[in-house]
This record gives sequence, C-alpha cells and structure tokens, in this order.
Amino acid sequence: MPKLIVSGVTYELVEQLITIGRAPDNAIHIDDPSVSGRHAELRAAGKAYRLRDLGSTNGTRVNGSATGEITLHSGDRIRFGAVDARFEGDMPMSATQPLPAAAKVDAKVATTSIRPADFANASPFRTRSKQRDPGRTALFIAAAIALLALLAGIVAVLTMHAPAP
Repeated sequence: MPKLIVSGVTYELVEQLITIGRAPDNAIHIDDPSVSGRHAELRAAGKAYRLRDLGSTNGTRVNGSATGEITLHSGDRIRFGAVDARFEGDMPMSATQPLPAAAKVDAKVATTSIRPADFANASPFRTRSKQRDPGRTALFIAAAIALLALLAGIVAVLTMHAPAP
C-alpha cells in the first residue's frame, strides 16, 4: 500500500483524492507556518499517485526541484514549504528506479607527491619536544625525594619501640 511519511508520521494512501495542508480539514494535516492552508493534493492515477501543488505560498518540491504536478515514484523526497516528506509506493525503490550504468573512469597514476608548503601536522595533538625540560626534571626529582622521606618516616615509626614502664 502506498504511504506518505511526513516528519516521521506515516499516512497510508487509500483514498482517490488526498488533500495536504495546514487547514485542519485536510486528509493530511501539517501544522507548520510554512505550509499553506490548502498546499497540495495527491490523486490516484491507476496504480500511481500524482502530486499537484495548489498554488501554495512556499511551493512544493520533489527531489529538490520545484513542481506544479508530477507522478510520484517510490523513494521520492517531497518538501511542502519547510516540511520534509517521503513517498513509498507499492513497489520497492530498486524496481522503479534502476541503478545508473557505471561510467568508465579515466584514472591516471600520480607522478609526484609534493607536500604543500603550509602543511604542518594533521594531528590534533602537539608534537613531542626533543629537548628535556629542566623544570620538569627538577620537579620529578623533588617528588621522588619527598616520597622517599615519607617512606623513611613510616618505617621509622613502625620500627620504634615504646619504652618499658
């Protein structure tokens, strides 16, 4: 059964004439200010549906092209004003829209590869410095001495003997 999916809501197309618009009496009601009161209509034409814009203010687009009237195919992207929709027909998309023939690509092997003059580094991380930072080394040594002093203090307290009374 053909369907029209508008902003995640699926409408099964069972009527011969389906009106689309912002007015509440439309078969498909789209509450968006960019959609006209009577924006467009879908009319059954055999096993297909024809979409016709009803002179809407912001227009109707099918697959990115403005349209007045068009026969819809499965997978067509429709835009009513600023609202996106998708038409799904009875047949799968592959049956109605065959893949285009593969074009032959005339590729050539690059003869040179030159790094652009302004190329620095694509990594978001800084490059590691080759030089040693004396401040960092001094801080590391001071932390090691403090740790050794703490351990020596702990050992001294543990090995202390209390005087006998």
